[in-house]
Amino acid sequence: MGLLSIIKKLREKEKEIRILVLGLDNAGKTTIMKRLNGESIDTVSPTLGFNITTLECDSYKVNFWDVGGQRTIRPYWRNYFEQTDGIIWVVDSADRQRMGDCARELAALLKEDKLAGASLLVFGNKQDIAGALSSDEVAAALGLDALTTHHWAIRPCSAVTGENLLDGLQWIVRDIAAHIYMFS
Repeated sequence: MGLLSIIKKLREKEKEIRILVLGLDNAGKTTIMKRLNGESIDTVSPTLGFNITTLECDSYKVNFWDVGGQRTIRPYWRNYFEQTDGIIWVVDSADRQRMGDCARELAALLKEDKLAGASLLVFGNKQDIAGALSSDEVAAALGLDALTTHHWAIRPCSAVTGENLLDGLQWIVRDIAAHIYMFS
């Protein structure tokens, strides 16, 4: 039995998934995680390091690593890549001026060897703000249609209202499970 087979068997028993929650600063990563965890979103401050949230979804234990998105913190993202099964990339859909930066950061991230094969969910956040880009517009700005290296999906959402958060969460967990826990 090969090492990968042994690792897969161990993971089948654990039924554990690791997801990185990344994006530019002020995209709404922490607010999304607080909303999913049923916490108050009245006071959310910038994440200067990382927060770990563990939730149960479809009988899996899902560990979310919410990492700060400030420019000075982004070089440290690679310290969190090990054993990552999925990425939730959060986009501030109302911030048209930084969409180019957002696309460049995502493209660089998806080239990382340690993230090869990771499922990608893009949350087009802040849909509750007038003038926010649609999912199609965000997908076009990020070049998602040309992406062939990762399974991906995009969901318009609002961390404030909770719109589409559970749908997105279910998609990424099921996509990861389909290629990691093939026989469960």
